[in-house]
Amino acid sequence: MFQYFPGNYVWNLSVNLAMEMGAQIGEVDTICRPLLDAATRGEDAGTAEFMASWERQGDTLVELAAEDEAAGRLLSAGEKLGRAATYFLTGERMQAAGHAPRVALYAKFRETFERGVALAGENAERVEIPYLGAHLSGILTHALNPDGTRLEGPAPLLVQVNGLDSTKEMLYRTGPAAKLAARGVASLCLDQPGTGEALRLHDLPAVPEAEQWASVVYEHLAARDDVDAERIGILGVSLGGYYAPRAVAFEPRFALGVAWGANHDWRAVQQARRAREGERPVPHYWDHVQWVFGTQDLDEFFEVAERMHLDGVLDRVKVPFLVTHGEHDRQIPLEYAHRTYDQLTSSPDRELVVFTDRTGGTAHSSVDNGSVATDVIADWVAERLGGRTK
Repeated sequence: MFQYFPGNYVWNLSVNLAMEMGAQIGEVDTICRPLLDAATRGEDAGTAEFMASWERQGDTLVELAAEDEAAGRLLSAGEKLGRAATYFLTGERMQAAGHAPRVALYAKFRETFERGVALAGENAERVEIPYLGAHLSGILTHALNPDGTRLEGPAPLLVQVNGLDSTKEMLYRTGPAAKLAARGVASLCLDQPGTGEALRLHDLPAVPEAEQWASVVYEHLAARDDVDAERIGILGVSLGGYYAPRAVAFEPRFALGVAWGANHDWRAVQQARRAREGERPVPHYWDHVQWVFGTQDLDEFFEVAERMHLDGVLDRVKVPFLVTHGEHDRQIPLEYAHRTYDQLTSSPDRELVVFTDRTGGTAHSSVDNGSVATDVIADWVAERLGGRTK
């Protein structure tokens, strides 16, 4: 994994995620060079400085995009706004829950992202799925024909869900959506409860029983004219590597599942983190997880986390399932990938792919080289949902 800040895993993870979302290395250097001293103070200290530096570069790009737009160069403006949104999100994601500037920056991020997508003419349609008096928002990427035109008629689709601290926009930028579209498979990158808009705008906390929202999402998609109800799969990244297998186990209408990072036993991961073992994904970690799960204190959070494992669940999965994992994942032990795979005893078509030094993509959810993982995932899903790989 690229280490701009030696010894600070959490900050380095954030930089790698930004680069996977399209950050330019020269701009990353401009942002990060002033933060070198702050990074030595630990993952929690200096996060306000971290946010300010990423926001400053994003603001510069917004100004440059306005100049492009005034000159009629809409595609260039859209591209710059896309990067600006990435920088805003990178700064926002690292702040403590309830931090007022974080709230303002998230609003700026959403506006910038949506404006950039519109100007660039991206294959990205906003979808809102009614849920518990509010809605779950998603980004729908339509399946394409070989000539790049939109595929007409019902298409196969892969739902893609977040981990603990990602958003649908991050999934859209880093995940396999574009590669799947080129293979004739649509995607829905989703802010499920506990993530993105669901948490920040609608106060919908995460729930261990992923099927509660996954079934609602499935039914909404199955009712669309442009989606083939018999060919809807679901992928989860990072903590989504717990949610997606759980959803497939208890919602048998999903045609397949993918764990992009095998988060088989998240309760054990929390116990290890409490003992200061293993790496954490974000600063202010214990405040963050209580915000995500809507708990009042750590004791209540650990009661919820105790339900988050896949032991005794996976033999219910009766559809194809792909498990991927990085060999050097510093957050989730590699052994969890083998446990998930070994317990998929009823799946007629299970596969385990471990990314090695030879292939690249060895870090957590392949954040060091996501293209390796998205190639594998896009091909595997297309082959099973009736897409194409050539």
